[in-house]
Amino acid sequence: MILHVRVTPKSGRDEIIGLRSAGEGRSHLLAKVTAPSENDAANTALRKLIAKMAGVGQGAVSIIAGERAREKRLKLTGDPVAILARLKSTGISE
Repeated sequence: MILHVRVTPKSGRDEIIGLRSAGEGRSHLLAKVTAPSENDAANTALRKLIAKMAGVGQGAVSIIAGERAREKRLKLTGDPVAILARLKSTGISE
């Protein structure tokens, strides 16, 4: 499963704040993390946050595009039906 995420580092807390339409029929998940963007800390915090939200291990979340950008593509490995059900139960899905 591929997720498009826009992340804001150095926020007040780690959280998913919703979805935003990005055009072309695609949406981005909006996320905030407390970690700064230096030394890959924000990416690590984002992977941890997404893993918790999706109900998978942190190793099941990898950044496949945008490692140094705010907009990223993440790949989640695991049972897509279970991941989608977990995302829907959090109120964040499309």
